Amino acid sequence: MGLQIIRWQRIICTMWIPRKIERLLLEKARQRPVVVLTGARQTGKTSLVRRLFPKCAFVSLDLPSEAEQAERDPVAFLARHPPPLVVDEVQYAPGLFRHVKTVVDEHRSENGLFILTGSQRFPLMKAVSESLAGRAEIVELETLSWEEVSAARPKSSLMEFALRGGFPELHEKPALDAVGFFRSYVATYLERDLRQILDVASLRDYERFLRACALRSAQVLNRAELARDVGISPSTAAAWLSALQAGGQARLLEPWFSNRTKSLVKSPKLYLADSGLCAFLMGLRSAKELSASPLVGALWETAVFAEIRKRQINRTGGWDLHYWRDRTKEADFLRFRGGRFAVADAKWTEHPDRKEADVLRRVARELPAGSVDAQSVICRCRNPFPLGDDVAAIPLEALASARLAEE
Repeated sequence: MGLQIIRWQRIICTMWIPRKIERLLLEKARQRPVVVLTGARQTGKTSLVRRLFPKCAFVSLDLPSEAEQAERDPVAFLARHPPPLVVDEVQYAPGLFRHVKTVVDEHRSENGLFILTGSQRFPLMKAVSESLAGRAEIVELETLSWEEVSAARPKSSLMEFALRGGFPELHEKPALDAVGFFRSYVATYLERDLRQILDVASLRDYERFLRACALRSAQVLNRAELARDVGISPSTAAAWLSALQAGGQARLLEPWFSNRTKSLVKSPKLYLADSGLCAFLMGLRSAKELSASPLVGALWETAVFAEIRKRQINRTGGWDLHYWRDRTKEADFLRFRGGRFAVADAKWTEHPDRKEADVLRRVARELPAGSVDAQSVICRCRNPFPLGDDVAAIPLEALASARLAEE
């Protein structure tokens, strides 16, 4: 009886939150023999593929015995696990890819043969390009977006979302302590994923580097300054930053510039991929601390950037975004598509004024005449409202009107 109660409690304490990327993932599996789903740890890759592909056999290379056979004797491994097959955490057996190629080539008319998941994007892309070129589609899974969270939990607030971020477990189990979750997440990342990518002598130094990156989220990246503040060499900082990108923990947003404008900043902006993890590493633990912190604007911009990126990925499988900055003006986000532009700024305020709009107008005047479709201030307002004839203040859920993501 006691065991039944425990099981029932587990059922009522968790929920499945539908993912916007589900349609795209199913579509790719119908078009390609291999689909590779990448993303940071605990973004929900395993749960998603098991839910979407119930007819596929499933094997996880998190099990050392399975990973060893997949790497040392892939022929026997694939004989034990014939397609259609989901292979979870495939990065633990890079030697498996060549043999997956052999199986795919033997069944060239069939799609959806292998669904592979992994937490290290760069090594997976390298393996795919070397062994599965033309046979595989790579899809990236991010943490939950505000669009997904608010649909599943309508009573959630933007303040809560900025602090908790989008890791599915934190929203499937609303009572879960976020600080404890992130403390465990950072420790797991440092101990498992980092050791797989880099030979780091001091995990404490890397954790300091991770926190320094969080404090610089939404800022133009100065690698020399970052290295100096952490007390490491510039080459080490570059390698560690690449590891953060490979593990899906950080993103770089490149500037937009053209040959005719030489004064534009050409360094990328650094963002942590999830606002909740960023808030934890910044030392922000509560809504009260967040509201009073000078870091609130940077955290909001981090959350807005992530939302735009997730919307693009969920619809097309990739993202295409820039920022604009020269010596006198800046726009946080700029999208160029088909000769048309959309520009936007992220502001924590609920009531932006015309000064925020004026900054966007100055940027728009630098772009070809008549080419700007939307100018938006993305803020915490409840409903969209105009800031003049050509600029609108919009809430996070109204990103479609900012023309920054596919709809």
